[in-house]
Amino acid sequence: MSGVPTTFTSGPVRVRVPATSANLGPGFDALGLALALHDDVAAEVTSPGVTVTVTGQGAGELPADDRHLVVRAMRAAFDALGGQPPGLAVECVNRIPQARGLGSSSAAIVAGVLLARALVNEGEQRLDDAGALRLAAEIEGHPDNVAPCLLGGFTLAWTEPAGARAVSLPVADGVRPTVFVPEERGLTATARAALPATVPHADAAFTAGRAALLVHALTTDPALLLPATVDRLHQDYRAPGMPGTAALVSALRAADVAAVVSGAGPTVLALMELPEGFEPGTDWQVWQLATDVHGARVTRGRLGHAERDPVAAGRKS
Repeated sequence: MSGVPTTFTSGPVRVRVPATSANLGPGFDALGLALALHDDVAAEVTSPGVTVTVTGQGAGELPADDRHLVVRAMRAAFDALGGQPPGLAVECVNRIPQARGLGSSSAAIVAGVLLARALVNEGEQRLDDAGALRLAAEIEGHPDNVAPCLLGGFTLAWTEPAGARAVSLPVADGVRPTVFVPEERGLTATARAALPATVPHADAAFTAGRAALLVHALTTDPALLLPATVDRLHQDYRAPGMPGTAALVSALRAADVAAVVSGAGPTVLALMELPEGFEPGTDWQVWQLATDVHGARVTRGRLGHAERDPVAAGRKS
């Protein structure tokens, strides 16, 4: 499409993007799971200027101009698509908690990339799904959250010289995700700074084996989830910075529940039914979530009443 002028569609488009949990224990920077907790975002090409409205999570905190991550991702996508629009109006209804390890930044990036593509005539010919994944991963820095957000289900992501790639696999019926969300926030950069430059070969080999087992457990045999979620690459190194998270993971695993740190934390993800009477304490919101099998979904039109409701998240508490 080189040399073909970029033209824009009239009217608004909207996208629904799921929360995600990355790593899943031993699958560091590679494995991810899409969860049925969603942000809804709508955008429209306007006269010059940028306006952003935010309802729900992050309202009053997130920037309302070009600095907003959705807009930054849209700008990067418009560059890839061949040109910038005169102006943008963006509306975000956020339900994914910010900075908790549930992929809020990846959801914003994926939303921005897909909205920009939908606002460009012949956008899917200029930027196909593989290209959208590569761009989203480039903006985020790694593909483990953007892959399940785009594709849905349980994803395996990797990076080649040309960029990120991923595949989505079906999740076995016996997988029962529950997230434990604290009030405190975490930063991915801080969590990564806690990791050593090298790890013992034995720990790397052990974790590689458990990651392979986890693929089988999540797709075929959930009875193996407890041994399949043992990790020696990152969780123990990050534990001192998240003592409450580490303690809850240990308590759940002691009760024979496959539990891991969700992404960089501090949220905890359990992949099995909780034992009757298990109490995590008052510091946690406990949400039972289905697996999102669709990934990001784009439609035409403005956000409807249901999308504008910041608590209409599809979760069971």
